Amino acid sequence: MTDALAMRVLRYLREHNVATLATGSNGDLWAAAIFYASDGYTLYFLSSPTSRHCLHLTQHPRVAVTIQEDYSDWLEIKGVQIEGVASEISGAEEEKARRLYGQKFPVVGLLTQAPSAIVKALAKVRWYRIVPQRLYFIDNSIGLGHRDEVDLSPGNNDGT
Repeated sequence: MTDALAMRVLRYLREHNVATLATGSNGDLWAAAIFYASDGYTLYFLSSPTSRHCLHLTQHPRVAVTIQEDYSDWLEIKGVQIEGVASEISGAEEEKARRLYGQKFPVVGLLTQAPSAIVKALAKVRWYRIVPQRLYFIDNSIGLGHRDEVDLSPGNNDGT
């Protein structure tokens, strides 16, 4: 993987906010939009532990994720496709996720200034991480269907 590809992918993850998370358990499939913050290629999100996707994660932690815009021109399509493992987090990693999330979404980082509905909702969520096992960057501006696999071997999860 080139440094240029790593930089493009990491920038894309930082500049986008919503991912589609696909989960499954016992033949039941589901996809949900989640707001995320990233640290390298690792994604952090919060959600209700009783949501369908989080219930799936307790039984089957393997997930698929896509991040893309709503393009109208096929030749402009760019995006990220991920196969990975999701898990609930706590302790120091949860604190890290809260900090990253609060930097990206200030309303979460500044709860004293957040609307009461958001404060109430956040009291009911749990924090999760998605660690990619395979990651692809789609860039149709290079060629229709162009896809590069990102090297996720040890030491490369931070883009170095």
